[in-house]
Amino acid sequence: MLVKVFGSAVFGVEATTITVEVNIDKGVGYHLVGLPDNAIKESSYRIAAALKNNGYYLPGKKITINMAPADLRKEGSAYDLTLAVGILVASSQIKVEELDRYVIMGELSLDGGLQPIKGALSIAIKAKEEGFKGFILPIQNVKEAAIVEGLDVYGVENVLQVIDFFEGRGNLQPTIIDTQTEFSRTLEFPEFDFSDVKGQESIKRCMEIAASGGHNIILIGPPGSGKTMLAKRLPSILPPMTMKEALETTKIHSVAGKTKEAGLMSQRPFRSPHHTASSVSLVGGGSYPQPGEISLAHNGVLFLDELPEFKREVLEVMRQPLEDREVTISRAKFTITYPSSFMLVASMNPSPGGYFNDPDAPVSSSPAEMQRYLSKISGPLLDRIDIHIEVNPVPFEKLTEKQKAESSVEIRKRVTHAREIQSQRFENFENLHYNAQMGSKHIREFCVLDDASLSLLKTAMERLNLSARAYDRILKVARTIADLEASEPIKPNHIAEAIQYRSLDREGWLG
Repeated sequence: MLVKVFGSAVFGVEATTITVEVNIDKGVGYHLVGLPDNAIKESSYRIAAALKNNGYYLPGKKITINMAPADLRKEGSAYDLTLAVGILVASSQIKVEELDRYVIMGELSLDGGLQPIKGALSIAIKAKEEGFKGFILPIQNVKEAAIVEGLDVYGVENVLQVIDFFEGRGNLQPTIIDTQTEFSRTLEFPEFDFSDVKGQESIKRCMEIAASGGHNIILIGPPGSGKTMLAKRLPSILPPMTMKEALETTKIHSVAGKTKEAGLMSQRPFRSPHHTASSVSLVGGGSYPQPGEISLAHNGVLFLDELPEFKREVLEVMRQPLEDREVTISRAKFTITYPSSFMLVASMNPSPGGYFNDPDAPVSSSPAEMQRYLSKISGPLLDRIDIHIEVNPVPFEKLTEKQKAESSVEIRKRVTHAREIQSQRFENFENLHYNAQMGSKHIREFCVLDDASLSLLKTAMERLNLSARAYDRILKVARTIADLEASEPIKPNHIAEAIQYRSLDREGWLG
């Protein structure tokens, strides 16, 4: 008897429906074809034990299973349940009326229990697109798949529940999630709040500007000056995610298997890889491609602590994703694109010894060593960082202050208002939502300077020996500062403040 069951394979962040054809005939043997990997080939042992321990059996006949399309590589153990149901129906152990109306996925334990799978949200979206009635999957993944409306999503704990469901026994009900309620669960009191930071008012102002315009930022200062503390609090002042952003972000984390029964992600991600990270772990890839840190930080923050300690080739692979806001991984047989629109926050010490221009600290590095340390970060990478700010240690008087600083919730209100102004400005442009995404054409259109501002910028560039690449960055940051004040024209004071945030562009910064 020939039976068709439907599963799904995930490539990049999109799913492809897989038709599993099970044929049982006279003879002996278990033949699995259609480019399965080792995890799928081993499924026969898991299926045999799971069925036997639940009162069913693997028939001692010739079982031929084809996974179509046969030229597409299938990987992972998530097809166990698909194959098991196909074998049960083909061997007439159970009778099913609407098998072709459901997508079935899940990894089997030897006792028939189900283990979670990756990419449940992508699979659910594809199942709905292709007109399937329902999706049966492990209960651990049910929250993220149930986000998709118009699809019956059933979370099951073991193979017996699936058999009972198809034979009309039991009371398995589809999981229904109120997406709006889930989505509106934003943290009014974030775990990391700017009210915890003593002093550092100028740096907080910098962070507010960076969050308002989506600008990349680098913090330079000695150990203990608060660089990491400030960076960790940046997500708390970013505007809440839109529903589209939340779905995109959840999809990527689902593919990487990092949703952990959370359902829809309502908080912006914050990723902080260690400086020993490889280029593949950062941008994604591998023999079975997985999203890297830059994609897991999509719509959120990627924090690179101790930037010069990262290998140079690791940092260089980020240049193109920072510009294009997506990363394309090419292999001989396929090409996968992952989105990677993130805010880069980097921190570094000004010298290998950590201290620089500090009269109270011993100078342990020579100017040549400092120059070599700073030159680990290439010009093209710095070119993509809009704001450079020096962080100084907090004086004792500020540390012992009893007065509470401004909270993240208050700062976020101003940031959200500035972002709304930008959304209206760029509403007719595709893939352009905030100031940091502007190209040269948009800068000419939206960053028009009056004579006083132009004169100030010219003088600053000549006197401070600012490089040519600083010009566009200053205009983008000035545009954001103006938006925070709800000012349509860019004024001289906006330009003056933006010029301060280009420390590393000044020639002789070490001199």
